[in-house]
Amino acid sequence: MVDMQRMLLNIEYDGTPFVGWQSQQNGKSVQDEIEVAAQKLTTQPTRVQGAGRTDAGVHAMGQAAHIDVPLNYSTHSVVMGINRYLGNLPISILSAKVVNADFNARFDAVERCYIYRILNRKAPPSLNAFRVWHLSNKLDVEAMNCASQYLVGKHDFTSFRASQCQASSPIRTMKALEIKKVGHEIHIIAIAKSFLHNQIRNITGSLVEVGKNKWKPEQVKEILSAKDRKAAGPTAPPHGLYLRNVMYPKISSN
Repeated sequence: MVDMQRMLLNIEYDGTPFVGWQSQQNGKSVQDEIEVAAQKLTTQPTRVQGAGRTDAGVHAMGQAAHIDVPLNYSTHSVVMGINRYLGNLPISILSAKVVNADFNARFDAVERCYIYRILNRKAPPSLNAFRVWHLSNKLDVEAMNCASQYLVGKHDFTSFRASQCQASSPIRTMKALEIKKVGHEIHIIAIAKSFLHNQIRNITGSLVEVGKNKWKPEQVKEILSAKDRKAAGPTAPPHGLYLRNVMYPKISSN
């Protein structure tokens, strides 16, 4: 039997052509493609466990996943080998690190950071089509930032939870929620240990209503208290959302 070692992968991908991160029966997933490439490299079935499930069309700047590979494989050979077998797919293994055999990319994560990109200008995107949500009318960023602070802390986020969410509890702790103006873009940056299904996209949809001056910032507090998805705004499209990075406690190698 081949001696194995566990590695933590840092992964970037364009989610446009995929059904999401997780393997599904209705199409190609990012996880599927990495596993196929890894199996070609290791010549044996190789499972990949991601830190989070991004939906169809959602991107990643820094998805994390663990993988078991033969002990004689270096981190360099794993990164270069998987990338070679991924070919022209819009997925890149950015780095790999040897971790303990009991490390789990999903359950050991202590913090996840997402960023939602809104292109706020009259002209539509050409270079960034399917990578930003284009809104041509000017948004009030100050009002959006004010509204966002009602969502920081530990709350019942039922109003911002997808109906198909499988989480056992709607209680989550939002460590930070910040809105920044970056050129013609508005970035919504959300940090928490974990998120509910569509939580960030539903929050974004509500903050945009505030930015359009349809709602006052304090209405977001009322929406949160309502614990009713119908009270909140529309779900923002997936293509503006990115998993920026996943944080872990200090990782020790074998």
